[in-house]
Amino acid sequence: MVWEIPDGGLTRSITDPIVTLEGHTKRVGIVCWHPTAQNILLSAGCDNLVLIWDVGSGQSVLSLDEMHTDLIYSVAWNRDGSLLATSCKDKKVRIIEPRAGTITAEIEKPHEGSRPVRAIFVADGKILTTGFSRMSERQVALWDPKSLDEPLTLQELDTSSGVMIPFFDPDTGIVYLCGKGDSSIRYFEVTDEAPYVHYLSLYSSKESQRGMGYMPKRGLEVNKCEIARFYKLHERKCEPIVMTVPRKSDLFQDDLYPDTVGPDPPLTAEEWLGGKNADPLLISLRDGYVPSKSRELKVTKNILCTRAAKRSHSSNEAGGTTDPVLEQLMKRSSN
Repeated sequence: MVWEIPDGGLTRSITDPIVTLEGHTKRVGIVCWHPTAQNILLSAGCDNLVLIWDVGSGQSVLSLDEMHTDLIYSVAWNRDGSLLATSCKDKKVRIIEPRAGTITAEIEKPHEGSRPVRAIFVADGKILTTGFSRMSERQVALWDPKSLDEPLTLQELDTSSGVMIPFFDPDTGIVYLCGKGDSSIRYFEVTDEAPYVHYLSLYSSKESQRGMGYMPKRGLEVNKCEIARFYKLHERKCEPIVMTVPRKSDLFQDDLYPDTVGPDPPLTAEEWLGGKNADPLLISLRDGYVPSKSRELKVTKNILCTRAAKRSHSSNEAGGTTDPVLEQLMKRSSN
């Protein structure tokens, strides 16, 4: 289901989604918006299926249904949304061209352990994975897509059991690793020089995290030198965690805030589906981020359901009975 938060935030409980997308046969565990195409949403479920939707029409436009032989652990877009990186219980990381429906490359056993692996794209199209060694030690690795036989670097972190969730900030080149069940966040800088993934520091707290969310850069307070904000999920609450760089000057810090990804997509859904690619549209944060206009999502009715309703109405006017298939379509449309 897709929900729309009104301008100004929530003032009451929302009970009706603006659109419901139906197509998976088992529980959906992953949803991910396309980085550059309007209304394109990816979902992955326990049916080993990846579906790509045009939310504006409420329809599934691409189905990647024979690529994964087991449960999908993670899915991530690259910067321009032309490729996907997926990790799977079959111990493979796949690089996929979704519009062509092809696997362009695979990493066999990026980590030797049997625990879940996560994979994301970082700078220059490289792939960062988190996983476990055969001795159940947590690991982080960086891969060059041009040569996937060996990682550029593979580092062991600790022996905790929580799966590491990676978040990458392309503006600063920093990757944050948040472990489920941990009470800390590690962060590293990703560079072009060995060892490529450089440990920076560790944020620690008293309570463990059940999950973690990441605020887009345009949501940060630049006058406080805030470079990252996480939302830590507890059992009964969500706690913001703010990371700042201590600076004495209250002037805008150009090095901390290069132009960053804005909210406006450079491509329509039709353009992306037709084969076009585009880098994200960047905005300056010098004066802070102010939304330029209301971005109400327009959802068009399913043409098939609309036709079914018209035919049913005509039939009823003529005193005929409604086709049971049309009744089902109308029921789904009204729901």
